[in-house]
Formats: sequence, C-alpha cells, structure tokens
Amino acid sequence: MSASLQSIKNRFGIIGHSPALDQALSTAVRVAPTDLTVLITGESGVGKEAFSKIIHSLSPRKHNKFMAINCGAIPGGTINSELFGHERGAFTGATGDRKGYFETVDGGTLFLDEIGEMPADTQAFLLRVLESGEFIRVGSSKVLNTNVRVIAATNVDLREQVSKGKFREDLYYRLNTVPIKVPALRERPGDILMLFRKFAGDFAEKYRSEQLQLDERAQLLIENYTWPGNIRELKNVAEQLSVLSEDRNLDAEHLLEFFPELLSRNLPAIRKQGSGGKEPLEEREILYNLLFEMKRDLNDLKSLVFGLIRNNDLSVPDSQSLALPPPESYMPPSRNFEGRPDEKTPPRHEPTHHAYPDQEGVRVIIGNEKYQEGYGRSEEVEENLSLEEMEKDLITRALKKHHGRRKDAASELGISERTLYRKINHYNLDL
Repeated sequence: MSASLQSIKNRFGIIGHSPALDQALSTAVRVAPTDLTVLITGESGVGKEAFSKIIHSLSPRKHNKFMAINCGAIPGGTINSELFGHERGAFTGATGDRKGYFETVDGGTLFLDEIGEMPADTQAFLLRVLESGEFIRVGSSKVLNTNVRVIAATNVDLREQVSKGKFREDLYYRLNTVPIKVPALRERPGDILMLFRKFAGDFAEKYRSEQLQLDERAQLLIENYTWPGNIRELKNVAEQLSVLSEDRNLDAEHLLEFFPELLSRNLPAIRKQGSGGKEPLEEREILYNLLFEMKRDLNDLKSLVFGLIRNNDLSVPDSQSLALPPPESYMPPSRNFEGRPDEKTPPRHEPTHHAYPDQEGVRVIIGNEKYQEGYGRSEEVEENLSLEEMEKDLITRALKKHHGRRKDAASELGISERTLYRKINHYNLDL
C-alpha cells in the first residue's frame, strides 16, 4: 500500500488493510478531482457515506456545500419538492416558494443514498439534471440550471431492478459512470479485530471506563461471525459491551451471554444430509478425513513391513507371491455423502496378500523359526470403533501436531474454526 493511501486512511479514519478496501479507496481518490458521477454500491452499514465525503473533500468543490439525502426516507409525494423545490400554491400546504436541494447545493456535492428507492417520475427528472443541469420546480414552468456533482449509493442490485422495470436503464448507466464497490465486513475478516479495538477504545474514552479486552476464543468468535449489519453492527456490539459488561477482560462464554447470535454464521449454504437425516456434512468431513488418514497409516505400516523383510533378509514363505505394498498415493474409492461408492470413479484394484497357516492355525507373516522363537504368542485386542472416540482422537492429534494453533488444525481437518471450537468444548479437550 502506498504512503499516500495510508495518509488518506489516517486523515479520514479508515481502518483496515483489505485489498478490496484499498481498491475502493484508491478509486475514490482518483475520481475525486473530476466531476464524474459516482455510484457507490455495498451492503447496509459498510460506510458508503464515508466514501462520498472523501470524494467531496478531495475535489475542487471541497469549499462548497455537501449534502447527504436518503431517498428512501422521503415520501414519494414530496421527494420532487425536496429535490427540485416548488412554487407557492403548487400543492396544498405550499404557502411560499421553496428551493430544492439541487438549487441549494449549487456548486457543491449532493449524495443521494438509497437511490434504488427513488420513484419512477423522480428518476426522469434526475436524469435530465445529470445530462443537462436543468430542472423545473414543482408548479413552475421556468427552467433553472444547477451545477451539482451527484454521488449515488445503493445497497440493492440496480441491474436486477432494471430487469424488473423498477429502475430506469438510462439512469443506471448515467449514474454508473465510475462504480465503487465497498466490501462487506465478512469479506475483510482481517480488519474485524482492528475495528473492534478502535470502537472499544473510543467508547472507553466516552464512558470513562477501562477498555475491553478479548481472549483468544472470544476473538475467534468475533472474526468468524458474518456481521450482516457490517461495521454499524460491530460498532453497536462494542458499545453495548462497553456499557453492560462489568468484566473488562471478556472470554468466549461471557461474550456469548450478551450475543449468542455470534455462533450463527448466516451462510447461504445447503447442508446435505443422508436419507435418514443423519449427521450434517461438517460432522462427516471429520470422519472421512479420519478414515483416509487411517488408510494412509496402514499403507505406511505395510511399506515398513516389506522394508524389514528386504533389509534384514528375513525368511518369508514364497516371498515372490507376496504382493507389493500399494503406492503412497493410494486412496480408497471415492464415496458420496451417503457412503455409497461413486459410480463415476473407476474401480481400483486392491492388492492381494498371501498368508500361510502353521500347524496351530496361527498365520505366519515373516521370519523363520529362529526369529520366531524369541517371540511369544500375541493377543489380539479389539479396537475401539466408537465414532466419537475416533473423532476426539483425530482432533487431539491435529491440535498437538500444530501446537494448539486452532486455525491450522481446522485447516488440516478440513473443517471451519467455529466447528473445531465447538468440538473442543463438546469433548472438554484441555490443550
């Protein structure tokens, strides 16, 4: 990131290092010196108005007026009067002439938020202003001129609105001269904790209290929540915690007492289930990963056994007929989520293993009598086949392998950090 872009962030209080955020900010800085119309898109609460103020402050119009208008908050019957003004007697209650926003902000910048909520007739008047700078007050026949730069914003898909006939196509292309997309908070997860600390510090100063601190698990909850209300919602959460929480060092349990919705992801994903409506996909991911790892361990054990045979010149009955160990890349046939073999996967040939019973029915694998004299009879121990124990063991091994780093362990297991966190709590794993 360039030093000039960082200075812009410092000047306007923009927090974050997301590439999508930097791209949006860079576009705003480049278009600011011009008079081009800008369309800012993004979900509610991402800070679209802040970008409009940045464009105005860096433009030649910075010493003139800036006005932000929410088109969705103005009733349809009065929006024309609000924007373009009216003459005395134009309608009931019009006791005098009134200037509209386009006339009042002449020479400055007008920010039209929620442009998708604008009525159809007002869209036609706005298109004329954008193309020629001309407008007519309500109840008048006199054509007036204005020199206003328009910055529009919306949280809906205007192309979809055009296809539905709810927004003029010509106005859409006129507004969309320079598009700027402000990313949602879930698209910049690395900035969430930075924003929370900033808000927590501001509210600690405002309410004259100690700043909130989050432990590792609480930070994980904050980072993995989807924040449908974006920055506005995050700021509200920080303020509520600053006021309501007596403990200034919050762990995950205390955080969930105030905001249990942090455990929900609100993702538009389809959760596939088996025919019996059994465990969800994320549970099966762990089990399939466990089975694949067990298969790899078995292949490694086979390779070790045959290596011992070769390197120690051990006696093996009819060693030429013994099958070679499968390659390291061997994997079991792929299966679908119901556990049935995938018909699209070509069949794999399992290796054939030969064993020879001795006089007492015990299978001899390697070694001659001399080597076998030093070994007693082995007892076959039944393996624990509990799925919960297998899952618990796999999670424990993954966490130990990555020295307690849950993000790396979750990646190794093929599950989300939230799922891993829930499993750790479920099995009471103290790592």
